[in-house]
Amino acid sequence: MSDLDQFRQDTRAWLAENCPKEMRKPVKGFEDACWGGRNPEYSCPEQKLWMDRMASRGWTVPTWPKEYGGGGLTKAEAKILKSEMRRISARNPLSSFGIWMLGPALLKFGNEEQKLEHLPPIARGEIRWCQGYSEPGAGSDLAALATKCEDKGDHFLVNGQKVWTSYADKADWIFCLVRTDFEATKHTGISFVLFDMETPGVEAKPIKLISGRSPFCETFFEDVKVRKDNLVGELNKGWTIAKYLLTHEREMIGGMSEEMRPISEITAASIGLVDDKLADPMLRAKVAETEVDEWAYMMTLTRKLAEAKAGASLGADSSMLKYYGTELNKRRYELMMDAAGHDGLEWEGERSKDGDLARMWLRTKGNSIEGGTSEVQLNIISKHILRLPGA
Repeated sequence: MSDLDQFRQDTRAWLAENCPKEMRKPVKGFEDACWGGRNPEYSCPEQKLWMDRMASRGWTVPTWPKEYGGGGLTKAEAKILKSEMRRISARNPLSSFGIWMLGPALLKFGNEEQKLEHLPPIARGEIRWCQGYSEPGAGSDLAALATKCEDKGDHFLVNGQKVWTSYADKADWIFCLVRTDFEATKHTGISFVLFDMETPGVEAKPIKLISGRSPFCETFFEDVKVRKDNLVGELNKGWTIAKYLLTHEREMIGGMSEEMRPISEITAASIGLVDDKLADPMLRAKVAETEVDEWAYMMTLTRKLAEAKAGASLGADSSMLKYYGTELNKRRYELMMDAAGHDGLEWEGERSKDGDLARMWLRTKGNSIEGGTSEVQLNIISKHILRLPGA
């Protein structure tokens, strides 16, 4: 038996013994995922148990080095772990902007002290992070950001505002783009800093969306003191880190439906089957088309991630993944609403879990805006992948 065969056998046995039954069901959406943090919210006790068990092996971040809380697995071993988890429908044990975005940036640009301070708590699910990028006057044109970060000798002082800060009201820390050189051109003079959301002067206010829920927030900074050792990379060179992190954000947004229940199962459960198939031929065709597109997308995503792990840069490919993944997710919820009929329009009540489907359907409308609008992604694809003239 080869080393990889032995690893697969051992992994399969460990997962069978340690993955709780409740964690072998598809997530229902972002709110049903395990986010960890200082003040965690678990949908059931098994969520925390599963996270803790996986974190004890470093398998919340299997390829991170062991000294930073990771599993230290090779790319081949991590692929086996993922396939064995899929085999039993095991959930991702921890959803985290720290894992998806900040972690890769710290591994590449952070110094040793920053890695040791921040990465292990991320891996264990002890600290929840949010992203301070967009501002009222700097959304798609992110480099126009104006949040000030002034050098006060022994610390930085931050003043300004961010907007669309996902889960800022639930996060413990923020990774934030700030302007440290006020005379420089837009893309220069930007720095990347980290600070605790409980620091005096930080305030997060939820923004109520058409879904009636508030994943996004306005975040205000008034004379916020930031330790100088929480500057990541060089002063005024934060744009390089920002671009690198955005590729991971777009990859994350594009792949967010990976663990969800197949749309054919959802529609069948909603309207039932006649002769083992959906009675409505038009809906049946839409479901089949969507599932084929989802499988094609997931194969593309898997291939691109394998290339990235082999050392290739995702670059503009992240825009392609983000664009198509979010458009697919919108189609998915349109189909679910079609299958639900008038029941899908229920907004309150125990039967619909306070209109969960309708609210999630409305929430998906923001997928093609957050992380860079679909229009911006198409421009990037036209210019850097298709090489279209004039793009």
